[in-house]
Amino acid sequence: MEYVSALESYLDSFDAEPGYLDWAAFGPLSPAVRDEVHADAELLGSGRGSGIDLVAGHSDEARGLLAELLDCPTDEVTFQPSTTYGLMQAVYGLSGELLLSPLEFPALTVAAHRAQEALGTMRVCQLETADGLGFVTPDAVRDQLTDETTAVALSLVDYRTGYLADLGAIRDVIGDRLLIVDAVQGFGVVDADYDAADVVCGNGYKWLRSGRGTGFARFSAAARERLRPVLSGFRGALAEPGSTGVGPAHPGAEAFVVTGEDTLAVARLASSLQELRDVGVPAVAAEVADRARHIFALADRYDVPVLTPRDAHAGIVSLLPSAQDAGVIAAALANHGVTATARGGVIRLSAHAGTAADTLHLLGDALAEAAGARALGEPVGAVEATGDGASIFDGGSIFDGGAAGDGPTIIETGPADEPRGVIES
Repeated sequence: MEYVSALESYLDSFDAEPGYLDWAAFGPLSPAVRDEVHADAELLGSGRGSGIDLVAGHSDEARGLLAELLDCPTDEVTFQPSTTYGLMQAVYGLSGELLLSPLEFPALTVAAHRAQEALGTMRVCQLETADGLGFVTPDAVRDQLTDETTAVALSLVDYRTGYLADLGAIRDVIGDRLLIVDAVQGFGVVDADYDAADVVCGNGYKWLRSGRGTGFARFSAAARERLRPVLSGFRGALAEPGSTGVGPAHPGAEAFVVTGEDTLAVARLASSLQELRDVGVPAVAAEVADRARHIFALADRYDVPVLTPRDAHAGIVSLLPSAQDAGVIAAALANHGVTATARGGVIRLSAHAGTAADTLHLLGDALAEAAGARALGEPVGAVEATGDGASIFDGGSIFDGGAAGDGPTIIETGPADEPRGVIES
C-alpha cells in the first residue's frame, strides 16, 4: 500500500474549482468540515441528549487545539462570533493611548474610534508609516511610541498589501505595552510568534476553511489584568443563571465573551484545526509561500508591478498595475475564470497550500492576454460575473482606510475612474 503523508493528504483535500485565488476573502469549506457539518446536524436533529452533548463536546476539543497552535494555556482562549467581536472586546476594554495605523482593516479602526467616542477612556493615535502603505514595521512603531502609549494594534498580515508583520520584533520595541493582533489573514498559514502578542483574534472562514462564525480570541494574563470586560455578557460572569443581581466578571479570558458559542460553528472549527495540527503550520506555511512565489514570478514575466513586499508576505500577493491596465487585467482574469479581489486599482491574489498548477496556469494565461492587449493597445472585454471566476473592482482607493468590507463588489471593464459592471454580495 502506498504511503500518503499528512501533507499530501492535506493538499489533496483542496477541491475548489480551478482558478480560485481569493482565499483572503473566503476559504471554500474543506471536505472534512463539510462532513462534520452533516454529521453534527443529524446529531442535533435527533433530540437525544447524548447527541447534543457530543456536539457540544467539540468546544473543549477546539479550545485545546487553539491553545496548542497559539502556544498558550487553554484558559486564555475564547470563542467569538468573528474576529471583529474579539477585537472589540480588546479595544473597548483599553485605557490610555492606542497606536494604530489608519490603513488597518476597519474591524480595528472602526472599533477603536467607536470605543474612543463612547467611553472616553482610550485615545487613538494614528501610526504614520514612511512608505505611506501602512506597513507596520518595528522602526515605525518605535519612532511613534510615547509615554502615553499603552497598546499597539495591528494585523499579522495586511489585507490590502499582504505585508507580514514581525510580531517578535514589534514586541521588542514596545516593551510591556499590550500588543493586540488581528490574525485573520495569517492564522494557519504563517508560523508566527503568537506568544509575543497579548490579544490574538482570528476567524476560520478564510485560511482554515471552516466557514463563518468560527471566530476566536486569546487574552494573555497581561491582557486580562489591564483590559476591562466592558462588553462582557452573562457567560462572562460568575453568577449562576437564575440568581438575582449581577455577579462579578469571570477572572479568566471567559470574561471577554457575550454569550455561549455556536456549537455547530465550533465543531467546524475543531475539524479544520485538527487538519492543520496533523500537517503542521510550518509545512502549510512553506507551501503557501511557494505558491506566492509562483504568482510573483508570473507578475514579473508579464511586467505587472507588485505591491506586496517579497521578503515579508504570506499568501496574499497584491498587484499594482497602471491605471490603464487595471481594468484590462481584471477583465482578463474574469475571462479566464480566475477569482480574485480587485479594489481601487489593486488586484489582490491569494493562494493557499492546495492551489494547484491548473489555477496558476489560468492566472498566467490571463496575465498573458492582458499583456498582449497592452502591447496592441486593445481593450479586453470582461464576461459578466455569474459567480464563477469573477474578478472585481470598485474604483475606490485601497489606501483610504475606509473600506466597508473585504469581499467582492464590482466587475471592472472600463477606465479606473469609470467603474461599471455587476455588483456582487
